[in-house]
Formats: sequence, structure tokens, C-alpha cells
Amino acid sequence: MKVIAILGPIQYPSDFTMAKPSITLFPSPTSLAHQYIKELEKSISAHSGAFHWAVSGGSTPKLLFKQLAESTDVPFPWQNLHIWWVDERCVPPSHPESNYGVMKELLLDKVQIPSENIHRVEGELTPEEANIRYQTALEHWIPQENGVPQFDSLFLGMGADGHTASIFPGNLELLSSSEWTAVAIHPESGQARVTLTGPVIRQAASLDFIVTGAAKKEMLDNILNKRHGYEAFPASHIYAKSGQLRWLLDESAYP
Repeated sequence: MKVIAILGPIQYPSDFTMAKPSITLFPSPTSLAHQYIKELEKSISAHSGAFHWAVSGGSTPKLLFKQLAESTDVPFPWQNLHIWWVDERCVPPSHPESNYGVMKELLLDKVQIPSENIHRVEGELTPEEANIRYQTALEHWIPQENGVPQFDSLFLGMGADGHTASIFPGNLELLSSSEWTAVAIHPESGQARVTLTGPVIRQAASLDFIVTGAAKKEMLDNILNKRHGYEAFPASHIYAKSGQLRWLLDESAYP
């Protein structure tokens, strides 16, 4: 594991004074997932009361969920962990593209987490209904900071097109939306999704990008080194209002 401090390429507001992002490199996705789980367990154990964790989909999270299900190093504090989704496709939970469904198969069905601690997007509803219900759940369960829900920990992925959550190039307005969640449409498939918006993502007490694989290297180069119209990519506009944004990368993804 290697930590690299970087000059922030992120689009900061003019009054931004928080710590600039850092990069931590890992030799493999497996080692990254292992370290992330260790840190997550420590954070939950040190936290008083419910710990709200928002997760993203993708190949690396699948590995993380598998490792977490098999983790036997220490008793994991499942009773205090509340799981949320950064974004979700508007499909039933049994659908193979459901982020919740993937996590259920790999992790949730294999651990002793209370069912009331799992807060999924109800993708089987209409997108508008699912969006309203998810926003209502955030308001009910999650403490707010400056009028915005504050997750204790949230991790993001990044697509090869520079999108994050379900905020795609061409929909940058979702980065500054006054709503906490929104219905987003995938620009190619036309699939509807429910996503957290920029203000909620940035408010997280702990905020990480988890990106692995050589397929992401070119986009990371654009974003981290301010190349090729990086301002158009949603991932380049994420910063942490409450602390430091971390990029957790395997070596094959680092440009």
C-alpha cells in the first residue's frame, strides 16, 4: 500500500478549505478490499450508535462484499451497521442488474445483519415512486448536517466515461441539485435509475473513490491530471465537505 498526496484536480468552490484529495495505491483489488474492510470495521466499532454506510455497484465492490462475507479476523459489528445504496437501477431486486440483488447474494444472505438495517431502493416501483420513498427514508433515518443527510461512510465507483453514482456526463446539474435523490437516465440504454445527488455525496463524513483495473486508467489520467476536458466528467466534481476525499486504486488503474 502506498499513499500519494495530490494537488486537487477537483472543481472546488471558491471558499473550499478542506484537505485536498489523496491517492492510496494497492498491489491488487484483493489487497484494496482487505484494507478497506479493516478500516470499515474499526470505524463502525469506534462509532456510537447506528453507522450509515452507502455502497456503490461494480466489479470491485463485488470482491469487497465476498471478502466481507468471509471475514473471520474479528467479530464484525453487524448490529450497528446500516447499509444504503449510492444508486440503483429501477429493476426488481431479483433482476441480475440490481445492485441490491448482487449484494444480497454475495453478502447479506450470509451474515447476521438485522433486516431493518438494510435500506434498499425499491426498484420494482416506478422510478418516481422509488425516488420519493428513498428520499423519505433518508430523512427518517440519517442525521443531517446543514440540512443535508450525512452518511458516516460512502464509497463511489467511476465509469470509463467519467460518471459516478448515476450522474452521467451531460447531467452535471445533479451535482448541485436541491433534492437529495433524483431519477437519472442512462444515456445509452435509457434505463432509469435512482441516485444520490452531489450535495449528499459530498456531505459524507468519510468519502472514498474505489477504482480498479486498467480500463479506468485513461479516465483517471484525465481527471487526476486535468486533461482532455476533464470538467465534463462528473467524477472530477466530487470533493469532501467534511474531511478528505480518498482515491483507493490498484496499481493497474493508476495512470
